[in-house]
Amino acid sequence: MKIKKNIAVSENGFVFDPTTGDSYSLNEIGTEFLNLMKAGKSKEKIQKEIMNKYDVDEITFEKSFHDFIKMLATYQLIEDHEEK
Repeated sequence: MKIKKNIAVSENGFVFDPTTGDSYSLNEIGTEFLNLMKAGKSKEKIQKEIMNKYDVDEITFEKSFHDFIKMLATYQLIEDHEEK
């Protein structure tokens, strides 16, 4: 899955979709997820980075990441949405 190339993300979690003119605000972890995805990191690499940086277990990561991907798909911010 890839974030659309034209999506802009600020350091403080403000997301702008110039195609639709819509904007969104993310919390700290959402911003980190999105930036790692924009950098082309795989889900496995994102999981490793998040679990090393934060005190979170695998089940919590999986649920949070899955929910985040569903939200991105709902707002059409990703190019391809694959359920895994």
